Amino acid sequence: MNCDRVIHIFSTIFTLMDQIRLEKNEEQRLAALESYAIFDTENEKEYDDLTALASAICNVPISLITFINEERQWFKSHHGTDMTENQRELSFCTHAIASSDDIMVVPDAALDARFYNNPVVTGPANIVFYAGVPLINEDGFALGTICVFDHIPHQLTNEQVNALKTLAKQVIDKLELKRKIKTLEHANQELLNSNVLIQKFASMAAHDIKNPLSNILLSAEILKARHENQKYDGCLKLIDLNISSTKGLLSLVDEMLSYSKSPSSLLVKKQLFNLNSLIRKITGMLIIPPNTEIILPPENLVVHFSVIAFDQIILNLLSNAIRYNDKPTGLIQIRFEEDELFYRLEVEDNGIGIPEEYLHKIFESNFTLDKADRNNEKGTGIGLSTVKDLVTALKGRIQVQSVVGEGTTFFISFKK
Repeated sequence: MNCDRVIHIFSTIFTLMDQIRLEKNEEQRLAALESYAIFDTENEKEYDDLTALASAICNVPISLITFINEERQWFKSHHGTDMTENQRELSFCTHAIASSDDIMVVPDAALDARFYNNPVVTGPANIVFYAGVPLINEDGFALGTICVFDHIPHQLTNEQVNALKTLAKQVIDKLELKRKIKTLEHANQELLNSNVLIQKFASMAAHDIKNPLSNILLSAEILKARHENQKYDGCLKLIDLNISSTKGLLSLVDEMLSYSKSPSSLLVKKQLFNLNSLIRKITGMLIIPPNTEIILPPENLVVHFSVIAFDQIILNLLSNAIRYNDKPTGLIQIRFEEDELFYRLEVEDNGIGIPEEYLHKIFESNFTLDKADRNNEKGTGIGLSTVKDLVTALKGRIQVQSVVGEGTTFFISFKK
């Protein structure tokens, strides 16, 4: 067997071994590389400075910062060459990222079974010496390399090897910092968008409600003053209900306005409150038909959470349960339980129910069911959308189950 044949066999074995090592986690490695959004980006001086420094330290003419995807080896920075990419299968760095070593050194490629017939070695590029340090991210994936080349055989001193490893760490630190900044910017923009929408809605709703409520309150107080001397007890009872309900709504609107100016207060401003007392306050603001029964949770349940959030959620769900009920006796049951991690609230009614094809749409903004599906009542499409927004803002979860003609149950959970 001649020498070339032996070299070819060893070259094939080395290549297969490298492929096996790479393919083991290749899908995750490529996903990690994509998360940095670095491929095919513009030149950046901070990376060019590192390759210039690598050439100077290692005393070689060429240095690169490279990243490797499915097919290409792309050069983020290239010092001493005009080339900007290479085919992956011809790349020295493909072997470097597959290796378990923290640096791969090829003193003379013409004597290496993996590279002796590589066009990069035999062609115009005339690469003889190579040293590459894998760029390994926080999760242990090799994204590419920082590497140096020469046209003559070469060796690196221990100091040069350590310096090249330090430069590789600098590259990774820059990548991680840029990725974290982009992630924070994206999260911040989403938060700003969410807050703008919530502020607009809360401010609009609060102002639209407050003026007519003030008029109702003033009219009710005048009516009460005029009828006190005539002792119309029934009328006075209705007026008192009108006044107490309006005051409660005005208080709620003030809280909404406060929240619209500082949405973060919904998450931060938590307090202890008695759940049944809150529910009774809410039912005192609603017109409840005589044939409707509301079953409350057990007494003395104390919750530490956002009162305004619970108030809005229960108010909306109770209003819907009362409004969309066609039974001779309406029944609404509110259940509540807690464990070490979660509060869980359920509101069940025996009303008209919601068709199954609409269950995934009812929380969408401005979505309303046809009157035929809603007991000839037409909703605004705001209530359940508001409930979903509040639950989401508090990192909670809301689900619904319903059977047409039998009733609906809403399930809400909040992490303590």
